[in-house]
Amino acid sequence: MSFDFNAYLNRIGIARPEPTLAGLSALQQAQLSAIPFENINPLLGLLPDLEPAALMDKIVASRRGGYCFELNGLFEHALNELGFAYQPIMARVRMGRSKGGPRLHLGFIVEADDESWLVDVGFGGPSHYRPLRLGTEQEQMLDHNRFRLRLEAESGETVLERQQDGDWFALYSFDRSRVQRCDLEAANLVCTTWDQSLLSQNLLVCRNTAAGWVQLFNTNFSQFRKGEQVSTPVNSRAHLCDLLGEHFDIELTDEELARLAERLALAAG
Repeated sequence: MSFDFNAYLNRIGIARPEPTLAGLSALQQAQLSAIPFENINPLLGLLPDLEPAALMDKIVASRRGGYCFELNGLFEHALNELGFAYQPIMARVRMGRSKGGPRLHLGFIVEADDESWLVDVGFGGPSHYRPLRLGTEQEQMLDHNRFRLRLEAESGETVLERQQDGDWFALYSFDRSRVQRCDLEAANLVCTTWDQSLLSQNLLVCRNTAAGWVQLFNTNFSQFRKGEQVSTPVNSRAHLCDLLGEHFDIELTDEELARLAERLALAAG
């Protein structure tokens, strides 16, 4: 099947939003809450299919999640349906480092209410869950979280930062270079097959919930609420299955679960 906007809206649990900043914000929040980030397929050596029919089948019909190229790829079709003007951007993940690596993350600059906004539903970390205004370096509050977009003279890139423990933590950086389909396909392949890619070597599952951020990194499950982190070790395949279902609404086949547990060296338990 091709992209089915009504099925997508049912998946994320909202009615059709207006093509305004408020509608864009509602769309971003709804997808982040309903659809988890997860790299199970890349970790198992399965190259994600970025075609619309494949995204609909996996994420909407089968109610799985995905990683940035899948999640933002699906979101792009929604932006098109609503008539938003937007530009894809390829970002360098930093995660606290002073410099980023290759351009292996996809996001968007979206025009709404006569301004430009950074919008992203596919970052595997506690990032912004509503649009951030571009063109200003002032702090932007999202509930109790502080973000800023800092222009870095040395690289010519804009750095997305989140305040953490009283300091600014760099999430990723980007510029406005034109993104082509071949860039996405190449980055998708690198993320899945390169042995230095975080996502080819580690399990990362996360989701923005009403109670706060939840994350599974390999065999460590964490809940983040109002700046506090509570972590629990994953001790068996059965425990992994329960966590995936309860916190991320992910159901794997017995074969997929067995392969994932083997990759993480978890006993059946």
